[in-house]
Amino acid sequence: MAATETTKSRRRRTFSGRDKVTLGFFIGVPTFIHIALVWFPALATIFLSFTYWTGIHISDIQWAGLANYENIFFETPRFWEAVRVNVIWLAWFALIATPLGILLAYQIDREIRGHTFYQSAYYLPVVLSLAVIGIIWNFLLRPDGFVNGLMGLPISEAISFFGDDRYNLWVILVMASWRHIGYIMLLYLAGLKAIDMTLREAAAIDGATEWETFKKVIFPAMGPVNIIVIVITIIESLRAFDMVYIIYGGRGGLPILGVLVFENIAGEGASMKGAAYAVILFLLSIVPIIAYLQQQFKEDVR
Repeated sequence: MAATETTKSRRRRTFSGRDKVTLGFFIGVPTFIHIALVWFPALATIFLSFTYWTGIHISDIQWAGLANYENIFFETPRFWEAVRVNVIWLAWFALIATPLGILLAYQIDREIRGHTFYQSAYYLPVVLSLAVIGIIWNFLLRPDGFVNGLMGLPISEAISFFGDDRYNLWVILVMASWRHIGYIMLLYLAGLKAIDMTLREAAAIDGATEWETFKKVIFPAMGPVNIIVIVITIIESLRAFDMVYIIYGGRGGLPILGVLVFENIAGEGASMKGAAYAVILFLLSIVPIIAYLQQQFKEDVR
């Protein structure tokens, strides 16, 4: 008995004063930075959304209650136009871009001819930021850009891909999908590589077609990856700001919620409408994600 207690005591790790300082430094500094740069601004934004403030002197903060939100919901038609655009953006990603990324991942995983080239080509846009992608596509599609020049159109007759309401939304969705498809492909391909090959072999022995194998074997086995893909699809469709800002600048152009946050954060006199827009955008992003995750966790428990 004594020998056992001696062995356990030897196994226990004792920390010296220097070890405790080191651990405190590596845990405390990142925690402080995270709280200072993430949690404090987030909580401050929520508070400021209920106030009037010029953003200069803290003593000038005045309580506004729900006035900023009432102004957004009942007196700002541009907000509902932005919601419509973001809903279209989400539907496009969910029904077209994300399924295309999954399809590409599945085909590359089957090692079709040239799969290494396709994987590199579709992954390339992922390493670029949305701002850089906006610059590239703006160079290609502006009135004096490459595409209009390739068609031999003078500037007076050039197609305004970004200025014409018939085209601008769909052109920007294609631009955003260029990166999103590669991102989803990368995530799904990593998940497919982790699936046990015996599952596919068993399905093939049972006479399942390739579609039945994917629907009934591979897709359910990719549950954790599917959750990540859904979360990313929602976030990417709502946080699209960089690309629209690069093309249209700070004001005007295509209305989306991210742009409204930027336009109103310091440009509406004493109101904090920008903070209210940020809170609304946060809720629209987090509520469906939490609801979906809770549903998935309940199914896992069952």
